[in-house]
Amino acid sequence: MARPLRICFPGAFYHITSRGNERKDIYKSNRDREKFLEYLESAVVRYKGVIHVYCLMSNHYHLLLETPSGNLSQIMRHINGAYTNYFNTKRKRSGHLFQGRYKAILVEMDKYAQELSRYIHLNPVRANMVETPETYRWSSYRYYAGLMKPPEWLKIDFILGYFGNTVAVAQKKYQQFVGQLKTREYQSPLKDVVGSTLLGSPDFINHIKKAYLTDKPADKEIPAMSALADDIAISDIMNQVENEFCDGGSLARDVKIFLLKKYTRTRLKDIGILFGIVESGVSKVTTRFWNKLETDEALKKRIHKIEERLSRVKI
Repeated sequence: MARPLRICFPGAFYHITSRGNERKDIYKSNRDREKFLEYLESAVVRYKGVIHVYCLMSNHYHLLLETPSGNLSQIMRHINGAYTNYFNTKRKRSGHLFQGRYKAILVEMDKYAQELSRYIHLNPVRANMVETPETYRWSSYRYYAGLMKPPEWLKIDFILGYFGNTVAVAQKKYQQFVGQLKTREYQSPLKDVVGSTLLGSPDFINHIKKAYLTDKPADKEIPAMSALADDIAISDIMNQVENEFCDGGSLARDVKIFLLKKYTRTRLKDIGILFGIVESGVSKVTTRFWNKLETDEALKKRIHKIEERLSRVKI
């Protein structure tokens, strides 16, 4: 199974989903759901995660999760791992409960918080489990609507803050906001996800790519890396490298190979043909060059200069 791209930093927001193995139910009883909520609470207490929205379905769940400490993997290991141990012990079973890795979409909250919360809270309605979200016990909607007092571990004021200056006004407007679509079909906000990983404005996506992906080596086992790669012409890479490394030679060749693999979707075989080496040779060159960049600050600065110029000429 291809590895998902994880972009983690303090203060990040994610839409999290995790499905049952073979799409089987992950909750067999109300006690199972109560236990899962207890693990959400302990993730908040132990690992400082912030749960903004949740909805437990039959064979999957949704979370809108914030990581003030940038520790997404630690939080999710606790939630999925502890619940799997509980579920397996209770039913004297072993093996995976969840289907592969959880899905985590990094979200620009200012743009998508409202729509994602509505989308998550309307899941049981769209699945024909209930007619209205307020009748569904296993989501955070009733707390947002002011029908119940929220538990201390659930943070509802951030999203409600978009709807009014007082809690009562915000809760009423939130009910109206969700009610507008509870009887109508509408497009999921997740349709705008880029590379299965990012949800936000073009400025947000460009910022994340520049801040957290620029120095990541290309990895064919992570499809999202290719989907998020900037489209830069091969000729532009060649020209910029030749301008920076005027004397040519093996170093200039290695830089070209490294940047072609990092910034284009050219197959390794085709990159090899350009330089008269085999496909495995391309991989060896890029690995060796990446290791060299880790220790050679002067070379790293020259590569950054090339990358800055490429960012201005990319197509």
